This record gives sequence, C-alpha cells and structure tokens, in this order.
Amino acid sequence: MSIIKVASKNPVKVQSVEQAFKTLFPKQACEIEGISIPSLVNDQPMGNEETFQGALNRAKGAQKKHPKADFCVGIEGGNIMHGQDMEVMAWIVVLSKTKQGKARTAGFFLPPSIIDLIHKGYELGHADDIVFGVDNSKQGSGSCGLLTNGAIDRLNLYKPAVIMAFIPFLQPELY
Repeated sequence: MSIIKVASKNPVKVQSVEQAFKTLFPKQACEIEGISIPSLVNDQPMGNEETFQGALNRAKGAQKKHPKADFCVGIEGGNIMHGQDMEVMAWIVVLSKTKQGKARTAGFFLPPSIIDLIHKGYELGHADDIVFGVDNSKQGSGSCGLLTNGAIDRLNLYKPAVIMAFIPFLQPELY
C-alpha cells in the first residue's frame, strides 16, 4: 500500500493526484490524503521560479510532517507575465524518500478583465469568481474550466502534469 500526502486540502488537487496514481499504478493500493501545508510564497505566485518554489515547499512540508509517506505531492498554480499578457500554469513536485519528480501543466492566457483584478491584488480564483459571477471556482473548474466552457477543467489540467511528475518513479533506472 502506497501512502501519498497531497500538500493541499483542495479537492481538485487531491483528486488529480489520486486519478494520476491509479492510472500509473492500477494494481497498487494507495491511501491518499490532502493536508494543509503552506507554500511559503505569495498567495498569488508570479513567475515560473516562485511558482515552482511554492510546489517544492509544499511537497517538502508534507514530507517533514509525514516522513513515512511513500510520496508527497506539492501543486502550486502561478502566473507568468509576457509583456501585457498573463499566462496561468501550475507546477507539480513529487517527492519520495530518495527521488524528486517535477512537471508543469500546460499554460493558457487570461483575458484583460481578470488580469486587471490580479494587478489590483486579487488572487486568480477570486478574480475568476468576480468576473464570472461564481463562488469558489478554485475548488471546482478553475480558470481553465470557466474560460473553456468546461472543456478542460482544473482536474484535467493537473492530471497529465501529475503523471509526468511521476516519471522518475516509473523509470527509476534512468533517474
């Protein structure tokens, strides 16, 4: 039985790890739990490096709190400025006792109305809620789900990157 700690209680993040693990290791029993671990970065990380650091901090924090876990997973969403345009993406870090796996989600670009709210200090999820008139979208479809009319929700954005972050554990002889 593999014990996996996801460094967030956000149900979308926990579910993406669970689905990814079961896809990769269908015969392996697992116990997956979301735990509250701070990212130790800004609430709205800006830039690739800060976002990666948030995911790494979360995974390391989970590992410190639960050293017997087989895997600890940190997921951190962030924004990258490209001139006036803002890209949204997330980093995933998977830690075992001896290895680290990491991957990034696909990125997509936000409309000006949401970018304006982020520049005013709103976190992306709150800006989405305001623009779309919804509540707590970050624990649901997220920006990608809202902007694609549900074609790609947050779970389906995270799951492929979680799978890619597990590559070093699938191919241990190469890593």
